[in-house]
Amino acid sequence: MKTKPFLILQLRPETQASDDEYEAILDKGGLVQSETKRIRLDCELLPTDMKTTDYAGVIIGGGPGCVSDPADQKSETDKRIEDAIFKLMPFIVETDFPYLGCCYGIGILAHHLGASVNKERYSEPVEAVECHMTSEGKTDRLLTGLPSKFMAFVGHKEAVQELPTGCSHLVSSKSCPYQMIRYKTNVYATQFHPEADSVVFETRISLYKHYGYFPPSDADKLIEACHQQNVHIPERILKNFVDTYRL
Repeated sequence: MKTKPFLILQLRPETQASDDEYEAILDKGGLVQSETKRIRLDCELLPTDMKTTDYAGVIIGGGPGCVSDPADQKSETDKRIEDAIFKLMPFIVETDFPYLGCCYGIGILAHHLGASVNKERYSEPVEAVECHMTSEGKTDRLLTGLPSKFMAFVGHKEAVQELPTGCSHLVSSKSCPYQMIRYKTNVYATQFHPEADSVVFETRISLYKHYGYFPPSDADKLIEACHQQNVHIPERILKNFVDTYRL
């Protein structure tokens, strides 16, 4: 019996960043290409006959865009990407379909659920931060067996400002309270990058040094700082998601 693949939706318009992210998801998730259906939303349309139920789950990667940016400040590519994802969200939240939204994906979920996502509070520079499980997080199946505190890579301009209605609060950090949330039983999102280790973040720092996350002259210093961190616990969350929903 053929297993259902995971739908990997990518938002990064830079080919190197997109390819690197996809390889990281495969590697950290314990997946091979044949177990996935990859769609780069910057250059591909969602098939008109696509049925989400043909997949074991949906994994959404990060990207340089911001949900909260005014429409007139978004490129046509950004608008197309967001429109495609938002069309999927009603089915995902109404049917409690397995979903893991990474970084950009938490903004998508929270915005769809009516919570505020903006740049007023909780943005984080490119760095590794110490994350802490909440009491709900300690009993969640994706976090079972993980230490109650761990380091994770972050870097984002906007953030979820309050816990969306119907969500469980699973992981927090001092600088950003909503690092991981769950809606109903199967819809997850993280502000940190569960697929990223120091090598992955080195690539992103190099590619995004002119995107306003940090002064370009700081790139080498940030890369060095990332390599001084031992960040491997978050990838176990990605692996647990895949293992939980693999059909």
